Amino acid sequence: MEPSYNIVIADDHPLFRNALYQAVHMAVSDANLLEADTIDGLLQLLEQSAEVDLLLLDLKMPGANGFSGLTHLRGLYPDLPIVVVSASEEESVIKKAMQLGAMGFIPKSSPMKQLVTALNQILDGEGWLPEGIDLSASSPQEPGLAEKISLLTPQQYRVLVMLNEGLLNKQIAFELGVSEATIKAHVTAIFRKLEVSNRTQAVIALQQLEVD
Repeated sequence: MEPSYNIVIADDHPLFRNALYQAVHMAVSDANLLEADTIDGLLQLLEQSAEVDLLLLDLKMPGANGFSGLTHLRGLYPDLPIVVVSASEEESVIKKAMQLGAMGFIPKSSPMKQLVTALNQILDGEGWLPEGIDLSASSPQEPGLAEKISLLTPQQYRVLVMLNEGLLNKQIAFELGVSEATIKAHVTAIFRKLEVSNRTQAVIALQQLEVD
C-alpha cells in the first residue's frame, strides 16, 4: 500500500479551507491533512511536523500579505513543495510566485473539478498553472530582496512582521515573551540581513513583497 501524503493547508478563510480539504480528499482519499490560519501557526506546525509532502499556501493571511511568507518558507524549507492558492489571480502575481520558488499556482476561483485535477498533477510531481500563463515570457525578477528575507530565522521574521504592524520593541518583547534586549538583538540582525539601517527601511523592504 502506498504511504499517504501529509498535506498542509494554510489559509485564514474557513470556507475555502473546507473546499480545499474536500478537493484534497477527492484527489487522495487517505491524505493526512493539517491546517494553519496564520503564518505564525504555519511555522510552528512545520517545526513540529516530521515530513510534509505538500504545502498549499494562501498569499494573504495574518503575518503575511503577499510574497514575504512564501520567500521566508522557501528559505527555511528549500525542499518543501509549495503551491500558492490565491484570490490574487493577475498574471504578474502568478509569475512572481513561480519566480520565488512556488511549484504551482491554483486560483481560488477554480471549480472543484479543476482543483482536484491540479492537486493530482501536483502530487504526481508536476507543476500546475492556470491556462494561458507563459512563464518563458516573464522578465527575470531581481532575486536580491526575496533572498534576504529568506535568510531570516522564524523569530526574526515574526519580529519584522510586528515592526510592520507598528509595534515598539517593548510591545514585541511582551507579545513574544522575551526580553527587550533580545528583540533589539533580533532587530539588529534583521537590519544586517536586509542590508538596511533603520526600521522604516526594513518595513519598506517587507512591503515590497506585498500583494495589493
